[in-house]
Amino acid sequence: MKKNEYIETERTIMRKLTTEDAGSFYTLNLDKEVLKFTGDKPFENLKSAIDFLAGYDQYEKYGVGRLAVIDKATLKFIGWCGLKYDKEKNVYDIGFRFYRSYWNKGFATETAKACLDFGFGKLKIETIVGRAMKQNIGSIKVLEKIGMTFKNSFDFEGQEGVIYEITKLNSFCVGEGRNG
Repeated sequence: MKKNEYIETERTIMRKLTTEDAGSFYTLNLDKEVLKFTGDKPFENLKSAIDFLAGYDQYEKYGVGRLAVIDKATLKFIGWCGLKYDKEKNVYDIGFRFYRSYWNKGFATETAKACLDFGFGKLKIETIVGRAMKQNIGSIKVLEKIGMTFKNSFDFEGQEGVIYEITKLNSFCVGEGRNG
């Protein structure tokens, strides 16, 4: 992503994560329910969140990355969403994580759709995957709502995981206003 670039949706603004987001990023990852199906552990302290964000290099290396999601109505950080490149698997992955008070309100679907549009349209990515633990019904529903289809199962931190996928070609057939 270019320095000033951001993605806007009807209710949100998404922009690069910065160390200024560390407090919100830290508290988001303190919620055991938020982390329940991620395989992640909470940050030890605020400094560890700052250090993580300071060293986050997806934007520079690959032109993509998880983005801070800001609620337009309140201008508050409500979570993150975005693409990540996995060099080992040579695949782009969509991910999202929100404060629980924003669950079941369509924010994950709204922002994930915008990230797919950005990936397919501006970055010319051909295929994007989404991974989730099989028990994470909420995330799986989001992946399905944004047009992804089940590809296969895999070992997710010792749990059964699922991989969903969407290609640029298939994204033209899904959702409203998709412009791939």
